[in-house]
Amino acid sequence: MMGRLLSRIPALLRAALVVVGIYLAATAIFSGLLGQPIPASLMTMYMFFVIVGVFMAFTFTEEGARAMAAPIRALVENPALRPVRNIVFLLVPLAAGAFTYTKMLPSLEAPVELRTIHPAPPSTFKAYGKRYDLLTLENPFRKYEKEDPERFRALVAEGGKIYIRNCQFCHGDKLNGRGPFAPALNPVPLNFQDVGTIAQLQESYLFWRIATGGPGLPEEAAPWISSMPVWQNFLKEDEIWKVILFLYDYTGHRPRAWEK
Repeated sequence: MMGRLLSRIPALLRAALVVVGIYLAATAIFSGLLGQPIPASLMTMYMFFVIVGVFMAFTFTEEGARAMAAPIRALVENPALRPVRNIVFLLVPLAAGAFTYTKMLPSLEAPVELRTIHPAPPSTFKAYGKRYDLLTLENPFRKYEKEDPERFRALVAEGGKIYIRNCQFCHGDKLNGRGPFAPALNPVPLNFQDVGTIAQLQESYLFWRIATGGPGLPEEAAPWISSMPVWQNFLKEDEIWKVILFLYDYTGHRPRAWEK
């Protein structure tokens, strides 16, 4: 009885039902029983082989091939089905085009694994109502390291106090990127102790990044992932330079300098 019922269903529809059934079964097994979602790439590859296998099975004999092709031939050759044919010929290309369009749309989310730690800086930038040239910009307090060591130590101490009041919540009291707010941020704040961070940079670069924050990153390679506030809205210019002195002093790194 079941065989008679199935024989009344067109072969092409039976094949489609088998494919849908396998898809639902695979989804139920992985998501329901195993509790794990199927990766989209794996599911696409799996269903490709399922579709090929099902249609090979249904067209294994000449009789089966004719049965599979019968609905398509009727749609194309039967004059009575002309309205249906026109609708199908209109909807199929539109559906294929819509599917292709949605798959090719670029994502605006920056992959975390491709995050650029040190984005290329602009040659000049604007902060505190004036424009700075990164190629010539220098820390105005760095000279006291040799000229007046006592004053330099006082400036470093001031920078430490400013850092603790404003920066340690994210970058940590040990400058290792493990502040109390760090677990809530993605990506986590930079670890200044790492030789791959501030040890590779000029002080002018740090001034640009701190003063302009995440919104100041160049648009050429947007979107960026950065939780850095625009600190020029909260700190004075000399306060940022003092913080920079403290960062290098505490970590023991030396800021890079342009070769002369």
